[in-house]
Amino acid sequence: MKRKWWIPLLIVGLAALAVIYALLIPSIRERVNFYWQNIRAQIFYALNPPEEETFLPQASITEMVIVPSATLTQSVGPTETPSPTKTSAPEPTALPQSVALTGTTHEYQGWNNCGPATLSIALSYWGWDGDQRDTASWIKPNGRDKNTSPEEMAAFVETLPGMSAVVRYGGDLDILRALIAAGYPVIIERGLDTYNDEGWLGHYTLITGYDDIRQVFITQDALIMPDLPVPYAEIEEYWPHFNRVFIVVYAEPNEPGLMAVLGDYADALSSYQIALGYNDALVAATTGYDQYFALFGRGTSLTLMGDYTGAAAAYDQAFALYATLPEELRPWRMMWYQHGPYLAYYSLGRYQDVINLATFAMSRTSEPALEESFLWRGRAELALSDFTAAESDFRTALVWHPGWQAAMDELTNMGLVP
Repeated sequence: MKRKWWIPLLIVGLAALAVIYALLIPSIRERVNFYWQNIRAQIFYALNPPEEETFLPQASITEMVIVPSATLTQSVGPTETPSPTKTSAPEPTALPQSVALTGTTHEYQGWNNCGPATLSIALSYWGWDGDQRDTASWIKPNGRDKNTSPEEMAAFVETLPGMSAVVRYGGDLDILRALIAAGYPVIIERGLDTYNDEGWLGHYTLITGYDDIRQVFITQDALIMPDLPVPYAEIEEYWPHFNRVFIVVYAEPNEPGLMAVLGDYADALSSYQIALGYNDALVAATTGYDQYFALFGRGTSLTLMGDYTGAAAAYDQAFALYATLPEELRPWRMMWYQHGPYLAYYSLGRYQDVINLATFAMSRTSEPALEESFLWRGRAELALSDFTAAESDFRTALVWHPGWQAAMDELTNMGLVP
C-alpha cells in the first residue's frame, strides 16, 4: 500500500499549530519563557563565571572609624520623602504566642517577577483584585528588568485609591511580630542562597504569621509555596543582606494605628539610624562574608542619611573585602539590587568609580537589564563631559525601563527629546 506523503506534513503542521496556540496562553508562555531564560543564563555564566571578577575603587580606601549612631548628623538624602507624622507608641503589651493572618491570594511568580508577585499577594489582603501582571506592567514595563526596588513597589501602591505603603530599614523580629499581631502583613527583602548552584540572590517574601513555640514565621512565598514556614534564625541570617528593609502596605484609614505600632520606625530617618546601629555591631562582631554585608549595609544607611563621605568609606571597604572572599561565596548580583554606592561616589565627585562600578555590574550578567546602572553611568559620563556616552546610556536605561522619569529627565536636561 502506497504511503500518503502528506500525512507526516500534516502531523508536523498540527503540532506547530498546537505549540503556537499554547504559547498564546499567558501562563504557558510565561512558563516557557521562565525555562528558556534560565537555560540561557546558565550557559552564559558557565562560559563567563561572574564570581571571578572583582571591582576595586580607584580612590584610595579610607580608614573607617565607626561613629556611634546617636552622634551622626541627622541629614536626609536628596531622594528621601517626608515621613508620616509619628504617633507615640502605646505601652508595650504581650504579643500572642502565634498569629496567622488569612485573606491573601497566593501567586507563583513568573520569570524574574518576585517583587511584583509578592506585592500583588500583599495587596490581595486589602481586597485588591489584580495580579502580578498589573503590578509588573507599572513597576517594570520591560519584563527582563532584573530589579524591583522597595521604593518602586511603594510608589505603585500610592497610585491605588485609598492605599499607601511605608518602606523602613533596620527592622527586627519584634517589629515583624508586632505588625503581624496588629493585622499588617509585612514584605521583607532578604538574601537567598539558591539550591541549584546559581549562587546568592535577592528575594522578596510576604510574612503573614508567626509561631513563637516553633520559632518560625509563616510566609507567602511566590517562588516556593504558600504558608511556607521560615525559621526566625534564617530571617536573622539573611535579612541583614538588605539592611533589614521592610514594606508595609495598608489602607489609608489605618495609618494612625499603623504608626502607633511602628513606634520608632514611624519616622524614616529613625529607621536609618536603627539600621546603622545594627550594622555597626555586625561590622565589629563578624568577619568575611557576613562582614561584607554589614559594611555594605552601613554604607546604605549612611547614604540614606546623606553622609556620603562615611558611606563611601564603608562601601570602599566592602568592595575590598569582597575581593578577598572565596569565589563561591561572592554575592556577585549585589549591584543588581542595591545602588547606594552610585549615589555616594557620585556625590563626592568620584565619577570614574561610578562608571567602573556600573560597567562591572553590567558585565556580570547574561543580559544587562539594569536600568539603574545605565542611569548612574550616564550621569557620571555627563559630569565628565562625555555627552555622547551619556545620551546612549540614558536611552538604554529607557529600553530596560520604558517611560522611566529619571532617565527622561536627564535627556530633557541635556536638551534632547526622550
